[in-house]
Amino acid sequence: MGPISVVLDHTTAAALHDPRDPHNEAVAAFYVRASGGLGTLYAPALSLTAGDAEQPGLLAYINGLRFITIEPFDTQAALIASELLYAGHSWAAVHAIHAARPSADFPAGRFLLTLTPEVYEGTGVQAVHPDQ
Repeated sequence: MGPISVVLDHTTAAALHDPRDPHNEAVAAFYVRASGGLGTLYAPALSLTAGDAEQPGLLAYINGLRFITIEPFDTQAALIASELLYAGHSWAAVHAIHAARPSADFPAGRFLLTLTPEVYEGTGVQAVHPDQ
């Protein structure tokens, strides 16, 4: 299997940020794989911003990690986010959904690493728990 592209949502970013989190090691394993060139990790800016409201310092921490690319919140993401917000999804989830869905750059989409895969059911993304 070649390198994979993985989107971290606010829950997995928070687990990576907190060494006491029970899922820290599982998420950190993805980071180690990315550092070895076995994949690429992305973190949606809006998801991190929402997560930072609950865990101050989260956005700055993830931004400082060398092997995570911050996914920008551009106009296209905002348009999709509006649709998803109207459908009842949270601010924390909408950018992660957009980032993980198929796109021109990622025709098959990207895996979404999350501690709450049930939140993403029916959104067209491949949500995966880090412990599975």
